[in-house]
Amino acid sequence: MIASFIENYSRLRLRFFEWRSELEIGKKIALSIVGAMLMGALAQLKIYLPWTPVPIVGSTFGVVLAGVLLGKNWGGISTLIYVILGAFGLPWFAGFSGGIGVILGPTGGYLIGFVLSGFFIGYLIDKFQSSRKLLPLVLIMLFAHFVLMYIPGLIQLGLWMTFVKGKPFNLVELLWAGAIPFIPGDIIKSIFAAIFCNIITPKENYIAKK
Repeated sequence: MIASFIENYSRLRLRFFEWRSELEIGKKIALSIVGAMLMGALAQLKIYLPWTPVPIVGSTFGVVLAGVLLGKNWGGISTLIYVILGAFGLPWFAGFSGGIGVILGPTGGYLIGFVLSGFFIGYLIDKFQSSRKLLPLVLIMLFAHFVLMYIPGLIQLGLWMTFVKGKPFNLVELLWAGAIPFIPGDIIKSIFAAIFCNIITPKENYIAKK
């Protein structure tokens, strides 16, 4: 019975990924909008820390899901839709906020990192079957968090601290405000996301050769 369940599940997930890979453009755009809505919902799962304007948010998991479920290009496009519509005022950033002020504020760099991560994860998941194994997935998630999200996030946070708050920062202050407190949680989130993505992604090729 268990073997039958696993076989049926493997078949269904393969069919889903084949289906989403063959969709026409209009339907892929619609799915990308749904992915952006998921990020907006998860962004409301937030924890503010007293010494930094950067909250812990659940939207990073939405970025991972968009990259995996929508794949090459469309995972990034979904994240781009989330950022662009939020910049135009749709209140689905953390704390039901929106507007260009959020993009230019202390957390705007992390949002840019979301877009980079969406494209990066989607590309690897679709392009390389080996990337869907657990260890590669852990490395992908860690790279997305600690390089693609942290670097633009820290750069903009440092600029905001200097030019908006009028307080020249040193590297230690910047890391305490925008990186160090989040490292343990992001390691845990990366491992959890990798396990989840390992379960939901087929290990067979699902991209039709043309």
